[in-house]
Amino acid sequence: MKFIIKIMFIVFIVWMLVGAYLINTAHEQAEVVMGLGVLYMSLIFMPCFIYYRYRDGKYKKYILNDQKLKEAFSQQGKK
Repeated sequence: MKFIIKIMFIVFIVWMLVGAYLINTAHEQAEVVMGLGVLYMSLIFMPCFIYYRYRDGKYKKYILNDQKLKEAFSQQGKK
């Protein structure tokens, strides 16, 4: 999965570079290429990346709940 994400990111970078080149050369389809690149990133690349990063439940330490808030405020008062 990590290898696939790297390949997908390289494809995105190349796609954006081609789109930027086409915009600089005033190609008539340049905006379409850039738009499809953004669509690719938002609908294909980002969901795969988010799934890969958070599939093991690593995100739970970043979620605020009542217990973590109480601990944070109690530590704040000790200083």
